[in-house]
Amino acid sequence: MSERDDPKRLDVPDRGGPGPSEEAVSLDSVEAVLIEHYSRLVRLAYLTLSGDRGRHRRVLDAHRIVQRALPRLARRVRVGAAGDIYGWLRAHVIRSALRAGTLHGVPTVVGLRLFPRAGGVAELDLDRRLAAMTPPTRASYALLVLEGMSEAEAGRVTGDPAAARTARLLRERLGPGGERALESSEFDPCVVQTTPDDLLRRRRNGRLVAVAGAMAVLTGCAVLAAQLLRPAPSTPANPAAGRPAASVALDPRHLIRGDADTWADTSRVDLTAWPARGDLVGDDGLLSRALRVWDHPAPSVRRTIAPGATAEGPARSPRLLYAGEMQKYRIVVFHDGERIIRYTEPTRTGGTEVTLDIALADGSNVTDGSALTLLRGSSSARYLLAPWISEIGLRDLRAPDHLPKPLRVAGGVTQSVPIPPKKGCGTWPALQLRSSAKIVENHRFLLTDLGALSPAHLTYQPLPGGGDRKRPGVRPVEATGSAALLAWSKTSCDLPQLESGVRAVNTWDFAGQQLPGGGRGTWSCMRADTWQGPGRIIIGMRPDGGRPLEAGAARNTADCSRFGQHLVASMIYRDGDGNRYLLAAGSRGVTSLTAGGKTSSTRTLVVRNPATTTVEARTRTGLLISPPGTG
Repeated sequence: MSERDDPKRLDVPDRGGPGPSEEAVSLDSVEAVLIEHYSRLVRLAYLTLSGDRGRHRRVLDAHRIVQRALPRLARRVRVGAAGDIYGWLRAHVIRSALRAGTLHGVPTVVGLRLFPRAGGVAELDLDRRLAAMTPPTRASYALLVLEGMSEAEAGRVTGDPAAARTARLLRERLGPGGERALESSEFDPCVVQTTPDDLLRRRRNGRLVAVAGAMAVLTGCAVLAAQLLRPAPSTPANPAAGRPAASVALDPRHLIRGDADTWADTSRVDLTAWPARGDLVGDDGLLSRALRVWDHPAPSVRRTIAPGATAEGPARSPRLLYAGEMQKYRIVVFHDGERIIRYTEPTRTGGTEVTLDIALADGSNVTDGSALTLLRGSSSARYLLAPWISEIGLRDLRAPDHLPKPLRVAGGVTQSVPIPPKKGCGTWPALQLRSSAKIVENHRFLLTDLGALSPAHLTYQPLPGGGDRKRPGVRPVEATGSAALLAWSKTSCDLPQLESGVRAVNTWDFAGQQLPGGGRGTWSCMRADTWQGPGRIIIGMRPDGGRPLEAGAARNTADCSRFGQHLVASMIYRDGDGNRYLLAAGSRGVTSLTAGGKTSSTRTLVVRNPATTTVEARTRTGLLISPPGTG
């Protein structure tokens, strides 16, 4: 990664005093940056201070050094030609900590001892190693790890190139384990624990005195959250510096990159088993820009947040799933354990604006975690497939008797694939995938693009067989069998009614009925489950040889799920002669129906010219239910 592309690079020249080229900024701007980055600066001061003063004294001294960083009598501060306020503050804090002897007027706590939270074996080992180092070496190690500086930059800040070289060697020797330990709460003086001190003496004195300085220590880091509500200063600063370990979370060198064969040797076959793919996975400049925009998007970035997802930046290093270029765009996809984040920027020769899309993806599995949308146009899209997908084809749901057409895949990325039309449903494209036999999930399943980052998984629940109410209900199956494809050829026209963020859609054929005037109809409930939990249902009846008829819909309901298996529905129906009927049908657990003043001991009911359209059903457990949306 070049220094020019590193978003955390902050040149801090070794300043002996203000020069003619240095830029003067207002003290208010310096104060705003200090408040925003307070916890980060205090951590740097704490790591630089010698350990022989004890952790309690180091905590207090670190806070005092940062609190004293603001000049008292000046209205403007010279911070360098680039106006780098945070870089100036960081250098000032480091050098003050290197010069620190016994500080007078530091925050004081009487009767309490303060110390950061204890870590584990790795943190204890790092603490011992740092204690044996000189303060410039400790400061350099912190700058290398937490600030992403080079050895030369760290040497300029501390004024000790030899110490920076020693710190670099220490970092190479300790590796990622040492870096993770340094980012823990063991070395965070803003997250402290308290214990009582001198209890016997205080009992004899009969009083406990705690001076106001204690509040400065205990609330110093909380000030950050409150001050974030203030207007941003005119001078830009690193927006991630106010969060613990934000430097690491925004460093592409710390991205999680899975191995290509992890999915074949794990019991968790989901997005956490995906490897990093694409021809730009080594482009640290692109990855840095993607992380930076995710953490703090500029007003010009077009950002889309799916329902249920949060807009917050990375709290820890995410997993890199893809980084590559296609159709005049560079695309980066991350997974942070709960969300999918897709960053898109135009190349030099095409595209228009930078976009950021964030969607939920927690709890993904072998089916709904098997494809992600990389790029979507007006009529086609390209998808990144899970590494366990061994076969993919394109199927038209409106043509159930047609076999799927094979699709080309290169590097896990599909060719351009048609997407469902925005109007009409003459055709409805769906992906038919087969998972590898290596994961003992060798089966075919369908996905369709409903406009989200993840295509929706389609399933089918057939009619209960034999009319035996004691027989366990049939569970949803993959929508690749002949009965499922026939059902979806009719119900797919209802898919445009679904909102965004849909994870899976199931068509449940819950009842069959003889229709007045001849023929049969199949009652079905289409349920769309979203990633955040709530679902929507559309109930309809499919006459043999006729177009489907809608009987009702409801949002935020458990009906038609495994938590809402009792269902009754009704509709007004006219036969070929124009006669008017009320049709009603219930699911497998229904034992009687009442509609239009007529009662039936079966699961279906027909009432000609009904005086009322009120319908009720009773289940075998005695539960009284009505059609969804009617009470």
